[in-house]
Amino acid sequence: MWFLAALIIPCLLVLLFTRVTYNRYIALLLTIALLVASYVKGYTDELHEIVADIASTITGFLWAGRMLNNLKK
Repeated sequence: MWFLAALIIPCLLVLLFTRVTYNRYIALLLTIALLVASYVKGYTDELHEIVADIASTITGFLWAGRMLNNLKK
């Protein structure tokens, strides 16, 4: 269950923050800050969940770039 959340939630966070700030780099920074805070707090302790978070964040970053390009047209 947590692994599935790790695959979906960071991607959605990047997209949400990109939509709010209209800047995908700031959205990526905010998402990474939230992920690091959860790692420090001890909510994520397994390596495969961290890798899933990173993969999802990268996917969201790339998807946000496409979204912004579509909004500018």
